Amino acid sequence: MVMQHFAAVYDQLMEDVPYEDWLLYTKKHVKDGSTIVDLACGTGTLSMLLYEAGFSVTGIDISQDMLTVAEKKIREKQYPIKLFKQDMRKLKGFMNVDAVTIFCDGLNYLLKEEEVKDTFQRVRDILRPGGVFLFDVHSPFKIKEEFDHQLYGENGEVVSYLWFASPGQESNSVDHTLTFFIKEADDLYSRIDEEHSQRTFIITDYVKWLEEMGFDQIEVTADFGRRKPKDTDERYFFKGIKK
Repeated sequence: MVMQHFAAVYDQLMEDVPYEDWLLYTKKHVKDGSTIVDLACGTGTLSMLLYEAGFSVTGIDISQDMLTVAEKKIREKQYPIKLFKQDMRKLKGFMNVDAVTIFCDGLNYLLKEEEVKDTFQRVRDILRPGGVFLFDVHSPFKIKEEFDHQLYGENGEVVSYLWFASPGQESNSVDHTLTFFIKEADDLYSRIDEEHSQRTFIITDYVKWLEEMGFDQIEVTADFGRRKPKDTDERYFFKGIKK
Protein backbone atom coordinates (compact mmCIF):
# COMPACT_ATOMS: atom_id res chain seq x y z
CA MET A 1 0.00 0.00 0.00
CA VAL A 2 1.66 3.20 -1.18
CA MET A 3 0.86 6.40 0.67
CA GLN A 4 0.77 9.27 -1.80
CA HIS A 5 -0.42 12.74 -0.77
CA PHE A 6 -0.67 11.50 2.81
CA ALA A 7 3.11 11.91 3.15
CA ALA A 8 2.84 15.68 2.75
CA VAL A 9 0.75 16.06 5.92
CA TYR A 10 1.88 12.99 7.87
CA ASP A 11 4.16 14.76 10.34
CA GLN A 12 1.54 17.36 11.20
CA LEU A 13 -0.99 14.64 11.97
CA MET A 14 1.55 12.68 14.05
CA GLU A 15 2.65 15.54 16.29
CA ASP A 16 1.26 13.85 19.42
CA VAL A 17 2.50 10.35 18.63
CA PRO A 18 4.81 9.01 21.40
CA TYR A 19 7.97 8.38 19.36
CA GLU A 20 10.06 8.61 22.54
CA ASP A 21 8.24 5.54 23.89
CA TRP A 22 9.17 3.51 20.81
CA LEU A 23 12.75 4.70 21.28
CA LEU A 24 12.80 3.62 24.93
CA TYR A 25 11.27 0.25 24.02
CA THR A 26 14.01 -0.28 21.43
CA LYS A 27 16.79 0.75 23.80
CA LYS A 28 15.46 -1.75 26.34
CA HIS A 29 16.01 -4.65 23.93
CA VAL A 30 18.82 -3.55 21.60
CA LYS A 31 22.41 -2.87 22.69
CA ASP A 32 23.87 0.60 22.29
CA GLY A 33 25.63 1.14 18.97
CA SER A 34 23.79 -1.71 17.20
CA THR A 35 22.81 -1.65 13.55
CA ILE A 36 19.07 -1.25 13.07
CA VAL A 37 16.91 -1.56 9.96
CA ASP A 38 13.80 0.53 10.57
CA LEU A 39 11.10 -0.96 8.32
CA ALA A 40 8.07 1.15 7.38
CA CYS A 41 10.12 4.15 8.51
CA GLY A 42 7.67 6.66 7.02
CA THR A 43 9.00 10.21 7.20
CA GLY A 44 11.99 9.15 9.27
CA THR A 45 11.14 10.66 12.65
CA LEU A 46 11.88 7.51 14.65
CA SER A 47 14.90 6.64 12.50
CA MET A 48 16.40 10.00 13.42
CA LEU A 49 15.72 9.47 17.12
CA LEU A 50 17.37 6.06 16.94
CA TYR A 51 20.43 7.60 15.32
CA GLU A 52 20.56 10.34 17.96
CA ALA A 53 20.49 7.59 20.60
CA GLY A 54 23.66 6.07 19.14
CA PHE A 55 22.36 3.40 16.77
CA SER A 56 23.51 2.92 13.18
CA VAL A 57 20.21 3.21 11.28
CA THR A 58 18.88 2.36 7.83
CA GLY A 59 15.32 3.38 6.96
CA ILE A 60 13.15 1.44 4.53
CA ASP A 61 9.67 2.24 3.27
CA ILE A 62 7.48 1.23 0.33
CA SER A 63 6.38 4.82 -0.27
CA GLN A 64 8.69 7.08 -2.26
CA ASP A 65 6.65 10.07 -1.07
CA MET A 66 7.35 9.19 2.56
CA LEU A 67 11.04 8.68 1.81
CA THR A 68 11.25 12.03 0.03
CA VAL A 69 10.03 13.77 3.19
CA ALA A 70 12.39 11.67 5.33
CA GLU A 71 15.37 12.45 3.11
CA LYS A 72 14.76 16.19 3.39
CA LYS A 73 14.60 16.01 7.20
CA ILE A 74 17.70 13.81 7.43
CA ARG A 75 19.66 16.00 5.01
CA GLU A 76 18.85 19.11 7.06
CA LYS A 77 20.33 17.41 10.14
CA GLN A 78 23.23 15.97 8.10
CA TYR A 79 22.66 12.55 9.65
CA PRO A 80 24.29 9.52 7.94
CA ILE A 81 21.03 7.57 7.73
CA LYS A 82 20.59 5.64 4.50
CA LEU A 83 17.10 5.29 3.02
CA PHE A 84 15.84 2.65 0.61
CA LYS A 85 12.55 2.08 -1.17
CA GLN A 86 11.61 -1.56 -0.62
CA ASP A 87 8.59 -3.71 0.09
CA MET A 88 9.06 -5.40 3.47
CA ARG A 89 7.59 -8.59 2.00
CA LYS A 90 10.53 -8.72 -0.44
CA LEU A 91 13.25 -7.26 1.76
CA LYS A 92 16.77 -7.96 0.49
CA GLY A 93 20.28 -6.57 0.28
CA PHE A 94 21.20 -6.65 3.99
CA MET A 95 23.17 -9.12 6.10
CA ASN A 96 24.01 -9.65 9.78
CA VAL A 97 21.87 -6.79 11.05
CA ASP A 98 21.64 -6.50 14.85
CA ALA A 99 17.98 -5.49 14.97
CA VAL A 100 14.92 -4.85 12.80
CA THR A 101 11.97 -2.71 13.85
CA ILE A 102 8.46 -2.28 12.41
CA PHE A 103 6.63 0.27 14.52
CA CYS A 104 3.59 2.53 14.42
CA ASP A 105 1.34 -0.21 12.98
CA GLY A 106 3.45 -0.65 9.84
CA LEU A 107 2.83 -4.41 9.84
CA ASN A 108 -0.94 -3.85 9.90
CA TYR A 109 -0.85 -2.76 6.26
CA LEU A 110 -0.22 -6.40 5.32
CA LEU A 111 -3.68 -7.87 4.80
CA LYS A 112 -2.86 -11.54 4.22
CA GLU A 113 -1.37 -14.17 6.51
CA GLU A 114 1.22 -15.12 3.89
CA GLU A 115 2.36 -11.50 3.60
CA VAL A 116 3.08 -11.35 7.31
CA LYS A 117 4.91 -14.67 7.21
CA ASP A 118 6.92 -13.59 4.17
CA THR A 119 7.97 -10.45 6.05
CA PHE A 120 8.99 -12.44 9.12
CA GLN A 121 11.11 -14.70 6.90
CA ARG A 122 12.78 -11.74 5.18
CA VAL A 123 13.52 -10.15 8.54
CA ARG A 124 15.05 -13.37 9.81
CA ASP A 125 17.21 -13.62 6.68
CA ILE A 126 18.89 -10.26 7.26
CA LEU A 127 19.38 -10.59 11.04
CA ARG A 128 22.55 -12.02 12.53
CA PRO A 129 22.15 -15.04 14.84
CA GLY A 130 20.84 -13.61 18.10
CA GLY A 131 19.51 -10.53 16.30
CA VAL A 132 16.41 -8.81 17.66
CA PHE A 133 13.10 -8.30 15.87
CA LEU A 134 10.71 -5.73 17.39
CA PHE A 135 7.27 -4.74 16.11
CA ASP A 136 3.86 -3.58 17.22
CA VAL A 137 0.34 -4.07 15.86
CA HIS A 138 -3.21 -2.90 16.46
CA SER A 139 -5.09 -5.25 18.76
CA PRO A 140 -8.26 -6.98 17.55
CA PHE A 141 -10.11 -4.98 20.22
CA LYS A 142 -9.06 -1.70 18.64
CA ILE A 143 -9.97 -2.88 15.15
CA LYS A 144 -13.40 -4.18 16.17
CA GLU A 145 -14.43 -1.71 18.86
CA GLU A 146 -12.61 1.57 18.44
CA PHE A 147 -12.54 1.68 14.62
CA ASP A 148 -16.13 0.48 14.25
CA HIS A 149 -17.87 3.06 12.01
CA GLN A 150 -16.07 5.89 13.77
CA LEU A 151 -15.72 9.41 12.39
CA TYR A 152 -12.76 11.52 13.48
CA GLY A 153 -11.82 15.05 12.53
CA GLU A 154 -9.70 18.06 13.30
CA ASN A 155 -9.87 21.66 12.19
CA GLY A 156 -6.28 22.89 12.15
CA GLU A 157 -4.83 26.16 10.97
CA VAL A 158 -3.01 24.55 8.05
CA VAL A 159 -4.48 21.05 7.75
CA SER A 160 -8.04 19.96 8.50
CA TYR A 161 -9.28 16.43 8.02
CA LEU A 162 -12.17 14.01 8.22
CA TRP A 163 -11.39 10.36 8.88
CA PHE A 164 -14.00 7.61 8.68
CA ALA A 165 -13.18 4.07 9.79
CA SER A 166 -15.36 1.12 8.79
CA PRO A 167 -14.99 -2.67 9.00
CA GLY A 168 -12.99 -4.24 6.18
CA GLN A 169 -13.79 -7.36 4.21
CA GLU A 170 -11.25 -9.57 6.02
CA SER A 171 -11.63 -10.56 9.67
CA ASN A 172 -10.04 -8.07 12.09
CA SER A 173 -9.57 -5.48 9.35
CA VAL A 174 -10.53 -1.84 8.90
CA ASP A 175 -10.87 0.50 5.94
CA HIS A 176 -9.90 4.13 6.49
CA THR A 177 -11.31 6.88 4.28
CA LEU A 178 -9.54 10.20 4.82
CA THR A 179 -10.22 13.62 3.37
CA PHE A 180 -7.67 16.38 3.97
CA PHE A 181 -8.09 20.10 3.38
CA ILE A 182 -4.69 21.78 3.12
CA LYS A 183 -4.34 25.54 3.26
CA GLU A 184 -2.40 27.02 0.35
CA ALA A 185 -0.50 30.31 0.08
CA ASP A 186 -3.53 32.13 -1.34
CA ASP A 187 -5.69 31.11 1.66
CA LEU A 188 -7.58 28.63 -0.48
CA TYR A 189 -7.71 24.96 0.44
CA SER A 190 -6.80 21.95 -1.67
CA ARG A 191 -8.64 18.69 -1.03
CA ILE A 192 -6.86 15.34 -0.86
CA ASP A 193 -8.66 11.99 -0.54
CA GLU A 194 -6.93 8.81 0.66
CA GLU A 195 -8.08 5.25 1.32
CA HIS A 196 -6.09 2.90 3.55
CA SER A 197 -6.74 -0.63 4.76
CA GLN A 198 -5.27 -2.36 7.79
CA ARG A 199 -5.60 -5.78 9.35
CA THR A 200 -4.42 -7.48 12.51
CA PHE A 201 -4.31 -11.04 13.81
CA ILE A 202 -4.57 -12.62 17.23
CA ILE A 203 -1.50 -12.85 19.46
CA THR A 204 -1.14 -16.62 19.13
CA ASP A 205 -1.00 -16.33 15.33
CA TYR A 206 1.87 -13.87 15.44
CA VAL A 207 3.73 -16.03 17.96
CA LYS A 208 3.20 -19.17 15.88
CA TRP A 209 4.44 -17.49 12.70
CA LEU A 210 7.50 -16.10 14.47
CA GLU A 211 8.35 -19.58 15.74
CA GLU A 212 7.81 -21.08 12.29
CA MET A 213 10.20 -18.55 10.78
CA GLY A 214 12.99 -19.28 13.24
CA PHE A 215 12.51 -16.92 16.17
CA ASP A 216 12.49 -17.80 19.84
CA GLN A 217 12.56 -16.02 23.25
CA ILE A 218 9.34 -14.37 22.07
CA GLU A 219 7.85 -11.75 24.37
CA VAL A 220 4.42 -10.13 23.97
CA THR A 221 3.65 -7.01 25.97
CA ALA A 222 1.51 -3.87 26.03
CA ASP A 223 2.09 -0.21 26.87
CA PHE A 224 5.48 -0.14 25.09
CA GLY A 225 6.72 -3.21 26.92
CA ARG A 226 5.79 -2.04 30.39
CA ARG A 227 3.30 -4.80 31.26
CA LYS A 228 1.55 -7.95 30.13
CA PRO A 229 -1.13 -7.54 27.43
CA LYS A 230 -4.87 -7.50 28.09
CA ASP A 231 -7.74 -8.15 25.69
CA THR A 232 -8.75 -4.47 25.86
CA ASP A 233 -5.33 -3.04 25.00
CA GLU A 234 -5.12 -1.00 21.80
CA ARG A 235 -1.66 -2.13 20.75
CA TYR A 236 0.54 -5.18 21.27
CA PHE A 237 4.34 -5.28 21.20
CA PHE A 238 6.38 -8.27 20.09
CA LYS A 239 10.04 -9.20 20.53
CA GLY A 240 11.68 -12.20 18.90
CA ILE A 241 15.29 -13.38 18.74
CA LYS A 242 16.74 -15.10 15.68
CA LYS A 243 17.90 -18.59 16.58
